Amino acid sequence: MTDLRQRTLVALALERTPGFNYSCNFLGVRFPRKEGACVEVQMDHAEYCEDESGQVDITAASLLADVAMGSVVRANLSPAQRLATVSLHLQFTGIARKGPLTATGEFDNFVAGMDSRQGLCRCTVNTPGGPVIRGSGAFMVMEPPAGRTMHPVRDAIHAGVAPLDEVTLTPDEAGILARAERACSTAGGACGFLQRFWGMSPERTAEGAHCRVENGAHLGNRVGHMQGGLQTGLAIVTAEAALPLNWTVSSISAWFLHPGQGKHIVATSRLERRGLNTAVVRTALVSDQGQRVLEAMTTHIRVC
Repeated sequence: MTDLRQRTLVALALERTPGFNYSCNFLGVRFPRKEGACVEVQMDHAEYCEDESGQVDITAASLLADVAMGSVVRANLSPAQRLATVSLHLQFTGIARKGPLTATGEFDNFVAGMDSRQGLCRCTVNTPGGPVIRGSGAFMVMEPPAGRTMHPVRDAIHAGVAPLDEVTLTPDEAGILARAERACSTAGGACGFLQRFWGMSPERTAEGAHCRVENGAHLGNRVGHMQGGLQTGLAIVTAEAALPLNWTVSSISAWFLHPGQGKHIVATSRLERRGLNTAVVRTALVSDQGQRVLEAMTTHIRVC
């Protein structure tokens, strides 16, 4: 736990400078190249970001894809403007998510002839072994919520940053540290840490699967709502739980309906069809306030 405690406290130190969300600060997301038409995104890699199979956690990979696409749209705006994910499609290539992940976001255009501005973009998430995700998305340009000021997104570089002294932690910061400690104390050690930290532990049901996560800063975006890539990851892991272990997700199409607000977000997956080699699962994310946050359809493929 010592290394993860240090990493958690450094991420909390980074969080005190506005500009990014906690998950990206923890994962060390950074931008070696950021231009109007192309953004490159990198993420730190170590055992803590791997699942039990030794691959990079699929929710972390979804987060990176979402950040790459959102950032390339944001590169064509002023820092004061805000983005909201409208829709997202991720196609998984089947290449194992081994080693450090990098992503490239490419800007297509703003939808023409509309009063509002909606940016269209693409991304590729790569490992040393090749591309693992190809994605596309649409992001709506919005003004920030009342009383919120948007700041430029900045690199989350851990090197040279002093971890916070625990006696100085705010109640919210102490809550994140306690969550990290609980995630580490669970059997499994560092592997699978992220899924436990984010609270994404779905259970299979007669109709599919169900997962209830506690919402908060550990899942939040820059305005405090559940981050879009994490919503996508929650939909994927819940949908995968609706099928036996010898099936894996091959794609997700997600539509974002309301901000991810509330104390809890509940994901409910229903198996729509399972054939010999492919399956389709429908997943909804609903807040404890009764708002339908996200609708998603996933396709799955039998691996053995």
